[in-house]
Amino acid sequence: MDKFRWCFIGTGRLANQVAKQILDSGNHEITVCFSRNEERCKEFAKQYHARSCVSSEEALRSGDIDAVYIVTPHNAHFRYAKQALEAGKPVFCEKAFTVSAWETEELIRIARQNRLYLAEAMWTWFSPCANQVKKWIDEKQIGEIRNASFTYHMKSIGYAPRVSDPKRAGGALLDITVYPITYAYRLFGYPKKIESNAVLKNGIDVSEEIVMTFEKGIKTTISASIVDMKGLEKMKISGSEGSISSSFYHASTKAILRKGLLDRQTYKSGNQLFNSYVDEFDTVASEIREGLLESRMVPLGSTLDVMRIMDEIRKQIGLEYNDLE
Repeated sequence: MDKFRWCFIGTGRLANQVAKQILDSGNHEITVCFSRNEERCKEFAKQYHARSCVSSEEALRSGDIDAVYIVTPHNAHFRYAKQALEAGKPVFCEKAFTVSAWETEELIRIARQNRLYLAEAMWTWFSPCANQVKKWIDEKQIGEIRNASFTYHMKSIGYAPRVSDPKRAGGALLDITVYPITYAYRLFGYPKKIESNAVLKNGIDVSEEIVMTFEKGIKTTISASIVDMKGLEKMKISGSEGSISSSFYHASTKAILRKGLLDRQTYKSGNQLFNSYVDEFDTVASEIREGLLESRMVPLGSTLDVMRIMDEIRKQIGLEYNDLE
């Protein structure tokens, strides 16, 4: 089968990580790219044998692309996704999908109006490991769920300039806390109650503590920070008959199911510590070729629900995204 042809909008650090992996798979190619940083865009194009464009309009007019991958800072996701959909192109947009639920609703409306594929690049739910955890939960392998805890403390404020920039919707919530929120939602549904508090500094949230209560009294606690490494990244789900745990759960290839002291099952996909971006890009390419309008792995309704949860958290912690670029 011919390689799937991508237009990359955004050519920063994550774009490079993704490009290397998907091109090495032999299943994909990047034909055109655009970034507001013209020099970086040209370097990206040269490295990955793509065509550098001077504007997003030029990139989206290209006839040799099958879909658009948006990998810009959060504040620009809505603008470029809307532009791509209005240009008639299927869209695969990085998390956090948009800055607000309203923006997500508008993109869904446009995509459905134009009968175009639209999906969130939430790589966790394209990974075999995360889906194995969901399978164990659905099969009641650990009985009735009692509670779950997620930590994601990663000193990542210096990972990229956007993370600390309030004008680009920086902060913990949209960058890392979205992972445990999505993980809990995909396992337990929409929470009946959300309680949250956070530390705000220089216009962004640097850490937050969240408690979400679901049906049957399932309580999930989330602790996240971009300024310390306390607790690192760990997940534990406890049930009446056992537990499931995973480290670096948002991208892990390994999960452990325990029942009693001696019964332990370990699931592992591949030989790497983190799952590959290839899983999600292969899946999305296949779904677009199949004619689907949204992903089986991350339905648009799920993306919208998570955005609504994060809107509520922002309201509770008093975080407003003002003066976005």
